[in-house]
Amino acid sequence: MIEHTVDIETKDGKTTTFVTHPERGGPFPVVIFYMDAPAIREELRDMARRLGTSGYYVILPNLYYRSGVMELGPIPPDPDAPERKRMFGYMNSINIPLVMEDTKALLAYAGTQKAANTKIIGTVGYCMSGRYAVNAATHFPDRVKAAASVYGTHLATDQPDSPHLAAGKTKAELYFACAETDIYAPAEIIEEVKAGMKGSRNEVEIYPGTHHGFAFPKRPVYDRTAAERHWERLLALYRRNLLA
Repeated sequence: MIEHTVDIETKDGKTTTFVTHPERGGPFPVVIFYMDAPAIREELRDMARRLGTSGYYVILPNLYYRSGVMELGPIPPDPDAPERKRMFGYMNSINIPLVMEDTKALLAYAGTQKAANTKIIGTVGYCMSGRYAVNAATHFPDRVKAAASVYGTHLATDQPDSPHLAAGKTKAELYFACAETDIYAPAEIIEEVKAGMKGSRNEVEIYPGTHHGFAFPKRPVYDRTAAERHWERLLALYRRNLLA
């Protein structure tokens, strides 16, 4: 495997981005891996590597670059902890339009790389970035072929770019992996997403007995069985749409 870190020019500065892809073969379909709220860390880089070994050119950008931060370090579970409050401040400093601008820059960079095939793109977003992964499919409908939201947040809002409205805006296959217990995406929100996906080939799947964050090995809520199921679903999604 080949991996490196590069500063990619955007409209608002430079985002430090982890890139990994197979050493042989290519060009490879591009997968944009949007980070969760606790930001870039080795845990995410390892997940990007796992995707890369399956035959993809994986891009993991720092979405907090506008705030001048990248790795936040451990986030205490206490909701009143200053580290957690700071994290939520960073999370609320970005939005769908900003991240879609960043996505343009990421794809422009990938377009200069011999190992990347930017005509075939997949996305995945965890936590705060589930909405970004889905919106990439609606903002770049000619190139994004598959998008996955894993215990995403803000999935059903009153805004026109709400993820639950995405089925009618893209031909990409969409997959929503949802925790059974999730204060950030309660049952009534998931029902709205299901209603929005009705009649399409897209899937909304609830993972029994899980909590928000179940796919991350370093989290107390990590559920190995559910995490491996999410990898199975994600890789199958990409095989159907990116490698055909």
